[in-house]
Amino acid sequence: MTMKIGVIGLGDIAEKAHLPVLTQLPGIELVLCTRNNERLSYLAAKYRIYATCTDYRDLLSHQVDAVMIHTATVSHHEIAQFFLSHQLPVFVDKPLSDNFSDCESLHNLAVQKEVPLFMGFNRRYIPLFNQAMPAYQQGGLTQDKLLSLRWEKHRHNLVGETRTFVFDDFIHPLDSINIEGNVTADQLHIVKQREGDKLARLDVQWQQNETLYHASMHRLHGVTQEVVTANYRNQTFQFDSFVQGRRWSDGEERMLRSPDWTTMLATKGFHEMLEHWLEVVKSGHLEQQVIERNLHSHYLCEQICQRLV
Repeated sequence: MTMKIGVIGLGDIAEKAHLPVLTQLPGIELVLCTRNNERLSYLAAKYRIYATCTDYRDLLSHQVDAVMIHTATVSHHEIAQFFLSHQLPVFVDKPLSDNFSDCESLHNLAVQKEVPLFMGFNRRYIPLFNQAMPAYQQGGLTQDKLLSLRWEKHRHNLVGETRTFVFDDFIHPLDSINIEGNVTADQLHIVKQREGDKLARLDVQWQQNETLYHASMHRLHGVTQEVVTANYRNQTFQFDSFVQGRRWSDGEERMLRSPDWTTMLATKGFHEMLEHWLEVVKSGHLEQQVIERNLHSHYLCEQICQRLV
């Protein structure tokens, strides 16, 4: 049975990350939507997609089964609210909104309408991490206890306005360490550096169930870089990309690599994330633990922004 998905917003993330995967999956029919006619024509021709529109409301007449929102953050609330109100499953690229009030209202609407609201946190699905450390997404609650997790995502020469910095970018490392999804605001230890009126660096730490979590972003770094370090008892993992890393155990080092011929989008978690999303559309169900973590990561972003004022 064919599943029809409306894709709203055809910027870089849609073109580079989502469309190359979605168009290769069997049983999926796409309807493209953007106000930019030139880009709409280009991508429809590139991917041989014949159903298009320029107003997201017109997707209803195409009888889509679900929608994916890849537009600018400022528009997420309006568009997501429209489709949730029509009881359609919704996928939104992070963040859901740039304020927690809007996030909470959309979450409540999804609960009321009994439809899934899915967030595009691809870093939860990175195969190399999940295969090397199969229990790390459960944090300190497993027998193989995680002692610390540090997630660094740095950029070169890109200071920014506080709320945009936190919600649009810092949310990546923050959500990646928010694996238990229940830390309280008063547990957060926040360190910041400013460049004039712009935010240049942000570090957030907390300790929970004896596990230390640390998210770090430096926007005046020497190079754009993402480094993840996880420590277990007498065992350490470090990844300096999504395709390779190292494991130290009993004083010995072992290299970790993605298998040959693994595509870039697969290494970045997009394949597994989109497969999960389509399963959610088909079943109409998103796990409660995932829902709570999605909302809680946005709650933490709001608390950080309020502390940085």
